[in-house]
Amino acid sequence: SLSRTPDSSRVALKLQTRLGVTLLVGVGLLGAWWWVEQEKQQRRRRQRVEQLRTVALGQGTFSLLDHTGHRRTKQDFLGRWVLLYFGFTHCPDICPDELDKLSTVVSALDRDPALPRLQPLFITVDPERDDVAALASYVRDFHPRLVGLTGTPEEVRHAGRDFRVYASAGPKDEDGDYMVDHSVLLYLVSPDGLFLDYYNRTKSPEQIADSIRNHIRNHVPL
Repeated sequence: SLSRTPDSSRVALKLQTRLGVTLLVGVGLLGAWWWVEQEKQQRRRRQRVEQLRTVALGQGTFSLLDHTGHRRTKQDFLGRWVLLYFGFTHCPDICPDELDKLSTVVSALDRDPALPRLQPLFITVDPERDDVAALASYVRDFHPRLVGLTGTPEEVRHAGRDFRVYASAGPKDEDGDYMVDHSVLLYLVSPDGLFLDYYNRTKSPEQIADSIRNHIRNHVPL
């Protein structure tokens, strides 16, 4: 029978050594690649935050009355994820539909114990009719954590201006009733108070919930 010679043993040992070195180098390169990718992602996130700061959307302050009559400012909501909608209580269909969608999204995210609870907000664009009592009655039809906010016309315009909200009251009819044409968007605000994303009427509750989950998981606190 054939037996392994000393030369063949040395060749086998060299091959094993080379394979081991190659494996170690490969692992090292893989680790370096992973580290570089992580750094790239962190850099992209920092750049995104800086871009949002530059845009300054929603970066102002607001001071409004909530539906219980208490004065609330933007600082009251720092540290929480906020989903915000601007509308009015006399809106016949669009606003109720969007607030139903908002409520569905918040409830869906509430079912995931790994996620922080989202704070839903509703700011009126019709402060002449939407006083504290009107908001208190209105928000009861939606998510139990929904906070309604109103104020003087100037306070409301200031809050909307920070999010570049368009709102224009139409002519009054013979009963003094009127419609308000306004932006129809849901706004996502981070716990740092930064605007992160918006969702128009074409987005489903499932799409919005998935987007918010991704924002929460990838969020880098300031």
